[in-house]
Amino acid sequence: MKTLLLLCVLSTLVVFCVSATAEQKSKNCNDVRAAYSSKGFNVNDVPNKGVNGASLKVCPQGYSCCTVEMEEKLSQQSHYDIKAPVSRLSTNLQSTFRQRHEHFDQFFRELLKNAEESLHNMFVRTYGMMYVQNAELFKNFFQSLTRYYVSGSAAVNLDAMLSDFWADLLERMFRLVNVQYEFSDAYMECVSRHTEQLQPFGDVPRKLRIQLTRAFIAARTFVRGLNLMPKVVNKVSTVSASPSCVRAAMKMLYCPYCSGQVALKPCQNYCLNVMRGCLANQADLDTEWNNFLDAMLGLVGRLEGPFNFESVMDPIDVKLSDAIMNMQENSMQVSQKVFHGCGQPKPSAAFRSKRSAKEAVFTGRFRPYSPDARPTTAAGTTLDRLTSDVKKKLKHAKKFWSTLPDTVCAGERIAPGDDCWNGTAKSRYEAVVIGNGLANQVSNPDVDVDITKPDIVIRSQIAVLKEMTSWLKAAFSGNDISIENDEEASGGEESGSGCESPSCDTDRDIYFSTPPNPADPRINLVHADASAGVTPQGSAALALALCGLALLAAHSR
Repeated sequence: MKTLLLLCVLSTLVVFCVSATAEQKSKNCNDVRAAYSSKGFNVNDVPNKGVNGASLKVCPQGYSCCTVEMEEKLSQQSHYDIKAPVSRLSTNLQSTFRQRHEHFDQFFRELLKNAEESLHNMFVRTYGMMYVQNAELFKNFFQSLTRYYVSGSAAVNLDAMLSDFWADLLERMFRLVNVQYEFSDAYMECVSRHTEQLQPFGDVPRKLRIQLTRAFIAARTFVRGLNLMPKVVNKVSTVSASPSCVRAAMKMLYCPYCSGQVALKPCQNYCLNVMRGCLANQADLDTEWNNFLDAMLGLVGRLEGPFNFESVMDPIDVKLSDAIMNMQENSMQVSQKVFHGCGQPKPSAAFRSKRSAKEAVFTGRFRPYSPDARPTTAAGTTLDRLTSDVKKKLKHAKKFWSTLPDTVCAGERIAPGDDCWNGTAKSRYEAVVIGNGLANQVSNPDVDVDITKPDIVIRSQIAVLKEMTSWLKAAFSGNDISIENDEEASGGEESGSGCESPSCDTDRDIYFSTPPNPADPRINLVHADASAGVTPQGSAALALALCGLALLAAHSR
């Protein structure tokens, strides 16, 4: 009885197997033909019924709706299919930071333009023709600042430019408040050499230099970092998939076609292993990418705080006016020291012939100016809005490369649970999900990756990011090391304020506070000798400021 039962079971199994084989042979491939045709391929490539798939190179062999020719075409399609989502994500990232670069760059440039226009309007109203006839000095000042913002120390030595500006301003004002004297070029060179020691403008030049240097280095370095991001993303995203990656993608995406399961999608873990193998080199960019983003975020904090470009440029007209007021108020003492150090100048014959001392008495003076309303925006926005927005984008971009496989293997691209394609059948994927990066691919069960040959393009971009990160960190401390020519020109020294201490973060006023123990002027030839007073004509010189305008212009030319 038992023997008879066993024979019945075996007979049933044989019949089932034979019928299954017959069904597979007679498999209808209509669904495959429709899906294959929807990809743009010739529907005639697909057999009407299952054929012997012994010659297939990627997909499971046996009776199949696939042919070798179909495998080749679907391999090309799979190359596109795995590249498309990565390309889309990369394009979005490029667009995001290309826009932020344009916004920041336009904002900084417009701030410079607005500051120049504001100073011009203010000085015309405040100093009148006295400013108009010397306006090229201030025009050149802003042109130099713009060139420094655009090209850095390769185009403008900021310290030297500022020193020349103050020396030129002193020379013009010194002539103005001493119109009763004639000054040779050699005499004015003597005056210019001692500008820093005389401190005719108070502490404004020193503090403005620190402020401008830090703010400009931070602004231009940050904009440079924003400009670099789309370039790096573009180069990395164009790295081609390896043949083994394309083969694995073909097996994952299109081998279900061969068994007629055109709607079957891959298991999530299976997809992760394939994509981590395909994007192994890109994932290795992540560490340096994150370091770069951290440095960018650090510099944003500087832009919001002590290195705020907007707070430097917006009130610069008032600061320069304050410097001029300092010179006016101390003109007698400055002139006295110069006359002792550089010698007593000759009286001006032209001045004596045109005016007597009595006629020259004039009660006018330079007027301090406080504008009623100042522009609070540039390029239709403010620095606070820009920094708040870009910080969110920078934080969101962190770990972009290492999370690409997870981003791709999500949503409609994968099948949830165990009803998914595992590479051979509709079943659970049993393999362990491997880690990101090239080194981890040695144990990837689905993609053959040569871990001894890292991608050259991606390695070069890692180096680019590392270099930019060092520039950002230097800018965080107020130093500019981004131009090799700067180092060569200065004997290898870095330019900048050299702010390394936590004091850079304080909110104290670093611009116009009085130093605790102001040093005496260091010009050795000058002594505060009571017998060395200024002549009566000199004491009246300040009152002659406006009246001596024409003579100043002639001397300036």
